[in-house]
Amino acid sequence: QVRLVVSGGGSVHAGGSLRLSCAASGFTFSNYCMGWFRQAPGKERERVADINSGDSTSYADSVKGRFTISRDNAKNTLYLQMNSLKPDDTAMYYCAAGRYSRCSGIFDDWGQGTQVTVSS
Repeated sequence: QVRLVVSGGGSVHAGGSLRLSCAASGFTFSNYCMGWFRQAPGKERERVADINSGDSTSYADSVKGRFTISRDNAKNTLYLQMNSLKPDDTAMYYCAAGRYSRCSGIFDDWGQGTQVTVSS
């Protein structure tokens, strides 16, 4: 079955960097859109970034220019490089597998999440 294991969260000061990883198994990783999402306490889950099977990427306006999504199909791993972190980036971060090769906004499988905390 599909398994997504997220790692790399932690606590940093504002301006710092973190890299999240999402190790995928149970499906043909290279064929699918993959995405990163986050949810802060009391807020709705929001899409952070996604990447389709052809490596085209899309970002939320709030993270453009600071975050980079990438994938290594040989390692079945999705990454999120987060630079210039702000306290507003504090949230639980999740990776998700899309239903299709293109990113349609439909994600069927989710990882367990990792906490990112940014202090001012």
